[in-house]
Amino acid sequence: MDKFVINGPCKIKGKIQVSGSKNASLPILASTLLFDEPVELRNIPNVRDIQVMINLLRSLNKKIIISKNKKKITIYNSKKINTFAPYSLVKTMRASILVLGGLISKHRKAICGYPGGCAIGERPINYHLDALKKLGMKYVVKKGYIHATAKNGLKGNNIRFKKISVGATENLIIAACLANGTVIIRNIGIEPEIKDLCWFLCSAGANIKWIGKRAVKIIGVKKLNSTSYSVMGDRIEAATWCVLAVLTAGKLKINGFNNVKLLKTELDALQKIGASIKYKENQIEIQGKKKLKKINLTTKEYEGFATDNAPMFGVLLCKANGRSTITETIFENRFMWVAEARRLGARIAIKSNKAIIEGNAKFQGTDLMSSDLRASVGLVLAAISSSGRSVVHRVYMLDRGMERFEHKLRSVGVDVKRVS
Repeated sequence: MDKFVINGPCKIKGKIQVSGSKNASLPILASTLLFDEPVELRNIPNVRDIQVMINLLRSLNKKIIISKNKKKITIYNSKKINTFAPYSLVKTMRASILVLGGLISKHRKAICGYPGGCAIGERPINYHLDALKKLGMKYVVKKGYIHATAKNGLKGNNIRFKKISVGATENLIIAACLANGTVIIRNIGIEPEIKDLCWFLCSAGANIKWIGKRAVKIIGVKKLNSTSYSVMGDRIEAATWCVLAVLTAGKLKINGFNNVKLLKTELDALQKIGASIKYKENQIEIQGKKKLKKINLTTKEYEGFATDNAPMFGVLLCKANGRSTITETIFENRFMWVAEARRLGARIAIKSNKAIIEGNAKFQGTDLMSSDLRASVGLVLAAISSSGRSVVHRVYMLDRGMERFEHKLRSVGVDVKRVS
């Protein structure tokens, strides 16, 4: 099992390129089950979760060609699609459940294993199943598999989610594209990755219109057309590099993330903490300062502070002057990184869903164990700002969502080595 060996503290300076968004690529890839025509996708990151989704689509008889530089993926339809999504693939990634919407909408049947992924919270799929049922899907659960049918296809309906769910929003948008009639969905997620999915589907002829801040109207079409689409840059990765610069009093030029408005909440927080930020054409210039200020943060659905950024900001606030807090409202197990950060010297108390962080911590290098994707990233950043040698174990969790992470780190001054 791979690990990172990091010698800190490191001086951070240089340019860094943000990869394509994993969280946008996964639903877009799943939605290609709706197509008969070829689809060309660009800026797809080469990370473990994407590889799992590609393997899952191949198991469903999609033909997928990846370019030599791995920057372009072309997906071709097979005349005989397999509608069985095996547990052996589905168990490794939460987003695997997104194939259900495409299979049931296009092929009117599916057998899908229950999904897995990071252990950051319960994340039940009842919202997915209940909403699809309202479109006409019938299902039973047998031996850990969802057996679903829609013999006459899916039908239009008005649906309102009881609670905002990014995954359920994506699954229902995918399913609704080929439904008979009109589907209106309310109280939906409005994350940029959901908007990117909609833009991709519309580029192929889907009829999707926003009819309110958290409401969308989808008029079903007979088929989707061949299309070529470039996926948005990864906003969580962009935020990670911003935190790295501030954490180390470094200076970075971050390219590849074109719409800085999508990071407004996080960038505003960094400026309050003590960052100097400038915007140029498709570039964020960010510089950290030696003295950082405390702040209180609460994770929320977009346009609020992203829960995925909480571990990185938590590490940063360990270095701020005074007491900060992070209140977690999305995932009940988001603070699993805290116990490992304490081993470096972090002073953090957990009370219910709130982390109380005492600042001015002096990190000393040690062995660290990753628990999930974002925790892994946070611990690597902590190690970079620590004195001495740190070893971050189980970085396969990090490989799920960060492309060429250690290579990018080395390019801006981090002393890091991957050891198998």
